[in-house]
Amino acid sequence: MDIKMFSIGKIVNTHGIKGEVKILRISDFEERFTPGESVYVIKDDKPIKLLIAAHRIHKGFDLVQFKGYGNINLVEPFKGCVLKIREEQLTDLNKDEYYYHEIIGCEVYTTNDKRLGQIKEILSPGANDVWVIKQEQGKDILIPYIDDIVKEVDINAGKVVIEPMEGLLD
Repeated sequence: MDIKMFSIGKIVNTHGIKGEVKILRISDFEERFTPGESVYVIKDDKPIKLLIAAHRIHKGFDLVQFKGYGNINLVEPFKGCVLKIREEQLTDLNKDEYYYHEIIGCEVYTTNDKRLGQIKEILSPGANDVWVIKQEQGKDILIPYIDDIVKEVDINAGKVVIEPMEGLLD
């Protein structure tokens, strides 16, 4: 039986000599990295269960130390690996909240039914997320996830409807 897992980050480097790893977060939930939480590092297509011993933010990255991995040599092989959680670790969301994996891949249309493209990634630069839409041709479109623009999200249909404000699609 295959266990469904969801990516929450990527280990981009080690940090210091005490086994900390630098994580580029692709989860919008900081509590994913709370000490005591378990995560899985995917190494050679196999999940390795790890327990978070410590977490802090440093220069926009999450720095995490795993229980039993208190040395740089132990975490060095994890560089470039993806961090995941199991499906049962997902938490319930409020209305109008979505997981990244639910949004990425959705088709985006304007309110007058013009197809713009597919959401390929989500950026978190600050106050609100920015959805990156890959068009068939031309540059990617950046859409801020705000009520004024995003009018409808239908996860089951894989469809997002936006009302572009002036200059957004230029």
